[in-house]
Amino acid sequence: MSDRLLQMEQPDIAKLILRLTVGGLMLFHGIHKIFSGVGFIAGKFVEIGMPGAFAYLVFLGEIVAPVLLIIGYKTRVGAALIIATMIIAIALAFPGQWFALSKVGALAMENQYLFIFSSLVIILLGAGKYSIDKK
Repeated sequence: MSDRLLQMEQPDIAKLILRLTVGGLMLFHGIHKIFSGVGFIAGKFVEIGMPGAFAYLVFLGEIVAPVLLIIGYKTRVGAALIIATMIIAIALAFPGQWFALSKVGALAMENQYLFIFSSLVIILLGAGKYSIDKK
């Protein structure tokens, strides 16, 4: 790569890539749940005394929110929904393991944290020029 290309700042392209990455990767989780169901999540809600029907809210965070990020519409709302979804997922599926380490010494929740903090960056940066939200 030329030095000139490496020195060019492209914040709107960077925002687009970030939105597409976070939204695209999260959407895979939602598509999986469309085909496999939300029974596991419903069971976790029931275990803590909540209605199992709350499990269907996962589609907001794993289908609706990622689509919002991908198209760049209500981007900050979509990113906030992903953060909420990830925090609830950690609390339900991995209670007390917020800082647990995996067998290889990494944080066991590193994927969830990447979704949380990448979504926080999207909230702080906004959607960028290549979005429906552009202003």
